[in-house]
Amino acid sequence: MSHAIEVSQGPKVYGYIAEFEEAEQLVQAARKTAEAGYRDFDAYSPFPIHGLPEAMRFKDARVPWIIFFCGVIGAIVGYGLQYYVTVFDYPMNVGGRPNHSWVQYIPITFECTVLFAALGAVVGMFGLNGLPRPYHPVFEAKNFERASEDRFFLVIEASDGKFDAEATRRFLESLGPTEVNLVEAEEV
Repeated sequence: MSHAIEVSQGPKVYGYIAEFEEAEQLVQAARKTAEAGYRDFDAYSPFPIHGLPEAMRFKDARVPWIIFFCGVIGAIVGYGLQYYVTVFDYPMNVGGRPNHSWVQYIPITFECTVLFAALGAVVGMFGLNGLPRPYHPVFEAKNFERASEDRFFLVIEASDGKFDAEATRRFLESLGPTEVNLVEAEEV
């Protein structure tokens, strides 16, 4: 699914990008953007900014649930494998002890839980972030290479239901950025 739309027979538009000089300006701009009703927008900065996810009203709780379910699956796999091996596949009578002794299964079950949860976290994070992504339209935006150095950017995507080319540009300009530029989408 492409986020690009055409604006008045011009190039396909991904959105508008606003450049800021200070981190606090970006946080305030993100807060005002969320309050204005925009939902498809993103922020880029050279370092994590305290309060930015809250300002953007970012409430995605999918990764913790992925981690939880992967951990549960890991515990079931770890315990189940040990149970299968010691009870069905290769039962051994050692000193009259029962084949199913759950206490001895705990360390391996714990380790499998941690392993599966960690793998779930990495795969879930990469998958939900759409990584690896060798190209993104904002990479071509003016001055965007400074997002890894000393500038802060806010992008409102054209896929947003409230997006209107002129109104969105005026809104971004009202936030006091250094400049606002159009971001064109890649041609498919």
